[in-house]
Amino acid sequence: MKSPESAKPGMRRLVSRSAFALLSLSAATVLAGCASATQSTPTASPSAAFKPAAQTAGSQITVWADSTRLPAVQQYQKSHPDVKMNIVTYDGSANGSTYLQTKVQLFDRTGNGWPDVVFGSPTDVTWASQPTSPSATAFAAPLDANLVPQQTLDGFAKGSLAPCQFNGHTYCLRNDIAQVVLWYNKTLMDKFGYQVPTTWEQYEALGEQVAKEHPGYLVGAVGDTNSQESYFWSSQCPAFQLEDPATLKVDLTDGNCTRMATLLDKLIAAKAVTTQGFFSQGFAKDPGGSKVVMANGPSWYGQYLFNAAFKVPAGQIAAAAPLTWEGETTAATGNVGGGVWMVSSHSKNLKASTDLATWLTTSNDFQANAPTYPAYVPAAKAWLANPANSKYFATDISAVFEQAADLVWTGWSNTKFSDATAWSNVVLPALTQGKTLTETLPQWQTAITDEAKSVGYTIATK
Repeated sequence: MKSPESAKPGMRRLVSRSAFALLSLSAATVLAGCASATQSTPTASPSAAFKPAAQTAGSQITVWADSTRLPAVQQYQKSHPDVKMNIVTYDGSANGSTYLQTKVQLFDRTGNGWPDVVFGSPTDVTWASQPTSPSATAFAAPLDANLVPQQTLDGFAKGSLAPCQFNGHTYCLRNDIAQVVLWYNKTLMDKFGYQVPTTWEQYEALGEQVAKEHPGYLVGAVGDTNSQESYFWSSQCPAFQLEDPATLKVDLTDGNCTRMATLLDKLIAAKAVTTQGFFSQGFAKDPGGSKVVMANGPSWYGQYLFNAAFKVPAGQIAAAAPLTWEGETTAATGNVGGGVWMVSSHSKNLKASTDLATWLTTSNDFQANAPTYPAYVPAAKAWLANPANSKYFATDISAVFEQAADLVWTGWSNTKFSDATAWSNVVLPALTQGKTLTETLPQWQTAITDEAKSVGYTIATK
């Protein structure tokens, strides 16, 4: 989501989940998208239907990557000089781009031209895992069909490959994730004498206390195009829940949706949560990041929001584990971004193609220095051990990030359309007009439903 700088969420204006998927694409890509989120785990025979193209050992592979991932691909090429590579830079599906899909449709018609390895957003997997026409072969190869070892697939964070899984197969490897945690300014919390909340109810009470005792200070914002992923996804709201590849459950009357709407409405009314977006024009100056006491948001918030955008001095910002609801023993959290790598089913050198995709997502040589949190658990540990990724913070973020990575709720599914559209077009304007989230839920549901039907989904509401 592009030059390396523009990929950073803290440097961007409001974008769709697909865009957030690019920096995390995490850090924004979407930074994506995405959504990202989920289907059931594979149950079908991995190699039952996949028929590879005729293989040519040692043949050149073509790699499509966005400018942010380009250095990683070049690093692989340098360390693997025997692999013949043609590297092409493209938009990486940023900002909802359909360039890749359009090109694949063209290649399917002409019978040639497909790249061997592609970086994209989770939304791309929804069409790439299916044939574009009755005579075509699905672009993305099922990686669990003896291409990537199951041991490697099992090494990714719990649920992180869900956006890659359709019809019982795994069609991509996750580059990174953007698990939501509770960020807080430790300096302000200590100064005000506050304890870090562990439940949503405590968060609500503390927000009201902040508004009363320190007017102008904030505990959150809902005005960004991905705010629903930080709050409603974390509340396990079934707004985008695939029951099967063709059926989408959209039920904003569910208690998991209404409880979050009610909580946020109270904090918005108290002026503890702003309807502005953290990334909206001017927020960094007025009211300013120095007045953000807490923020429920993705793992990239620390470096790209508080550090890069708000310029909060080092040693002040800390992260706490995802919040639970009273009466619930296990927390769930959302995800705001995370890109994917796909291998083409048409590749004539699957060995080199899968090796590249695997290296890009699992190798410590790259991922330890990646801009955002790796989805592959061993690589994530190397990332956390890199001082460049932790020295800014007031406390050790390792345990919090690792815990949250396994708590991302997989019921907010990866769909054929962005979860940002209805939120941006319906909910955010309503909030600007002074309406509450609770009274806007029906309109939000209608907008999601209409968009889902337009791309072929059957809708379930209960």
